[in-house]
Amino acid sequence: MTTDNDYAAYIAGLPRVLAGAAMLFRDAEGQVLLVEPNYREGWALPGGTVESDTAETPRRAARRETLEEIGLDVEPGRLLAVDWVHGAARPPIVAYLYDGGVLDEKALDSIRLQEEELLSWRLVPREDLPGHLLGALSHRVMTSLDVLAEGHGTAELENGHRVG
Repeated sequence: MTTDNDYAAYIAGLPRVLAGAAMLFRDAEGQVLLVEPNYREGWALPGGTVESDTAETPRRAARRETLEEIGLDVEPGRLLAVDWVHGAARPPIVAYLYDGGVLDEKALDSIRLQEEELLSWRLVPREDLPGHLLGALSHRVMTSLDVLAEGHGTAELENGHRVG
């Protein structure tokens, strides 16, 4: 017979995985919306940590983080990529990337940055993305743009590179 204490000890001993979720927004010319965090190097997409302790799902996290970070309340579109990213001095992260769609001028003009975390935002053409995005994120975004161009499917990634 298993007790609640045995089960709690079992759960406490399991490996940990972090989760993050973001949205990929583009303008009418296909440029990608990037945000500049004030807490680390490189640029990012609107998004952040999935608050799994509160039963938040990746899809809800992407929407919440987008609203918090840039002031846009957008329902995430289809899942473009799932990326398993190994880390040094931290557990692995599973990163979910959703299609945020194409933003018109009105939406772009309504962006309001979360000043506690972000310095600025900009639209970046595909060919310039690798100069702004670091590591696995750069590969994840490029692959997600390919998935959008293909018109179907979701990319399974490890450290930003397709598998399977």
